Amino acid sequence: MRALLIEMAWTWLRYQPGSALTQWFNQRTQGTGPNRRARRIAIVAVARRLVIALWRYLKHGVIPEGAQMKPL
Repeated sequence: MRALLIEMAWTWLRYQPGSALTQWFNQRTQGTGPNRRARRIAIVAVARRLVIALWRYLKHGVIPEGAQMKPL
């Protein structure tokens, strides 16, 4: 389950570049350079925050901040 959530977080970063979560990740990992460990730790935090944001969307209809929704 954890691996799936982390993949979902990487996908979120790729397809939602203007979201608050992506901006948080970029600020958090800016300046780490080749330090891959810091990015791996931060992506777990993004995955956790993303699960919370998506739960709020399902439960209350609150769209995650900065997320771009495509029309159906």
